[in-house]
Amino acid sequence: MDGSSARTAAVFETLFNFRDVGGVAGLDGRLVRRERLYRSDSPHRIDGVDRQAFQALGIRTVVDLRRPSEVRQHGRVPAYDGLVYQHIHPEHALWEAAGWSEEVGLGRWLADRYHDLASTGSAGLAAAVEVIADAEAAPVLVHCVAGKDRTGVVCALVLSVLGVADEDIAEDYARSTAASARFSEWLASAMPGEPPLPAPFLASPAEAMTLFLAELRDRHGSVPDYLVGAGLPPDRIDALRTHLLH
Repeated sequence: MDGSSARTAAVFETLFNFRDVGGVAGLDGRLVRRERLYRSDSPHRIDGVDRQAFQALGIRTVVDLRRPSEVRQHGRVPAYDGLVYQHIHPEHALWEAAGWSEEVGLGRWLADRYHDLASTGSAGLAAAVEVIADAEAAPVLVHCVAGKDRTGVVCALVLSVLGVADEDIAEDYARSTAASARFSEWLASAMPGEPPLPAPFLASPAEAMTLFLAELRDRHGSVPDYLVGAGLPPDRIDALRTHLLH
């Protein structure tokens, strides 16, 4: 995949990890459609020019993967006519309970967290994918707090169903590391009293996603099998491919 041309990132002042998921090759060499599925960090901060730019994209549905406590604390995407807001929380343990250790390595530690999410949050992940599979919901934005972990897993599942190669999925996922750096710079400027975030909250090494996807298939047979087992209606697999592939 040519990362400079295949995915286009919109420029916002208060969104740091926003991009189009389309433009990469999937099943039978068919391209994933652009302007159908976007991913980002939380859009609760958008206002003024950012809000105008966001509305200009014509996004119809926002899927918010954050915890209820995160939504209560920070708020949600501003409402506007024609926007459907869906709060879908995939249940998962707080990362603080997992005990980050550098000896494990970032890729391995993050992949393990994604497996935890895929286990306890399977119903929520399937529900998010089901929304994305609905052509009437598009364009869809899926987001969490930073737009790299919960969002990264949902987008990886979708792209895998579409036949996108693991290395291309991991390449897109890894772009969130630079976005996290931009967010950290903004946070230090806007909230100078906030402590710096731990390494796992900022990094998205490609290895984490390739490990996760390979091991998910080992455990469940395939990504579609995992999603159907998690509650996704089987016909939504075909709907996803029909809707999102040229």
